[in-house]
Amino acid sequence: MSSKVLEFERPIVELETKIRELKTLSTDTGGEMADEIARLEQKAVELQRERFAALSPWEQLQLAKHPDRPYTLDYIGELLTDFVELKGDRCFADDPAIVGGIGRLDGRSVVALGQQKGRNTRENLHRNFGMARPEGYRKAQRLMRMADQFGLPLLCFIDTAGAYPGIGAEERGQAEAIATCLELMAGLRVPTISIVIGEGGSGGALAIGVTDRILMLEHAVYSVISPRGCASILWKDPEAERTAAEQLKMTATDLVGLGICDEIVPEALGGAHRGLHATAGALHDALRRHFGELTALTVDERLERRYAKFRRMGHLEPRA
Repeated sequence: MSSKVLEFERPIVELETKIRELKTLSTDTGGEMADEIARLEQKAVELQRERFAALSPWEQLQLAKHPDRPYTLDYIGELLTDFVELKGDRCFADDPAIVGGIGRLDGRSVVALGQQKGRNTRENLHRNFGMARPEGYRKAQRLMRMADQFGLPLLCFIDTAGAYPGIGAEERGQAEAIATCLELMAGLRVPTISIVIGEGGSGGALAIGVTDRILMLEHAVYSVISPRGCASILWKDPEAERTAAEQLKMTATDLVGLGICDEIVPEALGGAHRGLHATAGALHDALRRHFGELTALTVDERLERRYAKFRRMGHLEPRA
């Protein structure tokens, strides 16, 4: 686990450290020391609730990118049983930046896929920091077609700063691979749900996000471009990343208001990195409910609603 503490987390972490020290020093289970520990624990909970209910977009972005935040395989391990990972795009290679396979959600077979980051330098180099190359998106296409062929619901976990922009990726058709994902997902006949679990950036995120329902974890972000990329293009200054984060309307609350995100899934108090099990439990409840609603629809109804959903996005009312 990383030892990184975000600036707005520092007062909470310092208080929790003090509580641990008091517990170490305390030998009695009652009395004034126990009362003081209980008081501080309650204060820590209240401080967390107060602070995390009023995060700025920049702070939300920092939390979404927290190095201890759970990744796709963490949620798959919590939500699915009998998961079998499938690798390779059957064209060029396997891309570890996208993982996927078949598992069971509440006993029902589903296909799950998503971007996967690493926990340390070695893993991040292996996973390319969760930035997929064309072979990653073609692997995703293979899994999508498998879901459609066998009538299995599709579950996508979004967590990437964007698709990999390297020369090799462009030479192998990065834009075409993403475009094919968009086209394929729009026409899938099975129920589809995507969840933004961390940062969702640019077409690299959208490539696995054209789904019947789009959910976002409470402190996740989702935008047309990463704030750093936006700052470099519009302000010619990567240091304007904070300003870009404020302007992009990328938080879950913003996106529900804009009609892009369908539901905000609450995280454990203090963020998902402080409670994977609690966050996965809330996500499980949301998935069960949404898959139930989608399964009750006919194929034609799902396709019509999916089409209408994305046609409504970005709609501007003409000025009088």
